[in-house]
Amino acid sequence: MVALLKKLIAFDTSNGPGDTRALAEYLKSQFAPLGAEVDIFVAPNGKAAHFIARLRGDGSKKPVLLAAHADVVPVEREKWTVEPFAGVEKDGFVYGRGAMDFKGGLAVFASAVMRLAEEKTPLSRDVIFLAEADEEQGQYSTVWLAKNHWDKIDAEFALNEGGYVLQERDGTVRQINVTTAEKLSATFALKATGPSGHSSRPFPAGAMANDRLIAALAKLAVHDPAVKLVPATEAYFKALLPISSEQTAADIKQLLAAKDQADLDAAGKKLVADSPKDSLLLHALLRDTMVITMIDAGIKPNVIPGDAKAVVNTRLLPGTTTDQMIAEIKRAVGDPGIEVSIVTALPQQEAREAYLIRSKMPGSPVDTELYAALERNAKRVWKDAVLVPTMFEAGTDATAWRERNVPVYGIYPYPLDDDILSRMHGNDERIGVEAIKQGADWVYNTLREVAKK
Repeated sequence: MVALLKKLIAFDTSNGPGDTRALAEYLKSQFAPLGAEVDIFVAPNGKAAHFIARLRGDGSKKPVLLAAHADVVPVEREKWTVEPFAGVEKDGFVYGRGAMDFKGGLAVFASAVMRLAEEKTPLSRDVIFLAEADEEQGQYSTVWLAKNHWDKIDAEFALNEGGYVLQERDGTVRQINVTTAEKLSATFALKATGPSGHSSRPFPAGAMANDRLIAALAKLAVHDPAVKLVPATEAYFKALLPISSEQTAADIKQLLAAKDQADLDAAGKKLVADSPKDSLLLHALLRDTMVITMIDAGIKPNVIPGDAKAVVNTRLLPGTTTDQMIAEIKRAVGDPGIEVSIVTALPQQEAREAYLIRSKMPGSPVDTELYAALERNAKRVWKDAVLVPTMFEAGTDATAWRERNVPVYGIYPYPLDDDILSRMHGNDERIGVEAIKQGADWVYNTLREVAKK
């Protein structure tokens, strides 16, 4: 299984351009000899390739799906100490882009399905494995796949990326977050305009595009949206109560008892302040977030540009719409001349409507066979572990199923400590060899339980 991960890392599927064709063909070469039905669907751009393998059951139950994205974010190669696309194994870790996010999960899910095929386990339901394209970015994600080939990926329930298996400093696992809902990623463009001309004759301070954009971003950088509790986070905090420290439990109780916005903001602030180890996660779970990720201003040192642009990525709680976030950005900026628009390949109104539908997606219930099997089999690997349903602070490609009311449970299926998490999308990304073996056992046993006759 570790060898499979190293092989998957060796395919450079950085997005852009997000070319997953070679990886899909490799997976086909592994699954087809085992008797799996295989399909590769290549998107119109000729690069984004979705791979699907299906093990047939007797049809008495609807399929179970395991989905993992094959594309990865780009690398800053000069900042790595190892070749990022070689799958280097050293000191008990496998290094490489995607080792943790999410080719590690791809390897775990694939190995579980291949093991079922190798053992010729009689199945009561089809088992579907999907290696997806365009999760990190792009227009040919699982939404495109579902629109064109839903019959290939329809299921009773699904596993995808999401919650963390949290490893303590002593190596034990006591908490496993399983995501039943997730935030919506929406990116916005901010544009300031002003007079252009020669830099030797500047216009009045504050009138130029760069001045206006800088002033707007300075306000946005210190703006913190209000605390909100949604059903998924309320369930999460309730589940945390019995396994939390005395101080954290008291803070959570104060949060859950809040009667108005002022109480919510105060309780949320205290919970974050009293939880330095988890402060970033808690801050993100308690509110919509916004962060300035790109700035584009100027064409030459001696030219005053006529416009200046910035990109702001937001993560929206379930129920928050893009219209509401645009209004919040405009209030925070305080300059009616700053244009705010959704970054999208779609027309603005069409994008708003699509985001509106996604903002209303229900969370997944925890009374399904799959969730119960995850819980039982986690105990077989990590005896002290408690499963906690939660909301993923980021977004995934689970939209295609969530908007069709198919329960999706998100996991990074291996123990993660602070060091591993800090390398996600960063330099020298890695995953522990022992961790990935433990995750493989968990997922295989879970899958076997829900799929066997």
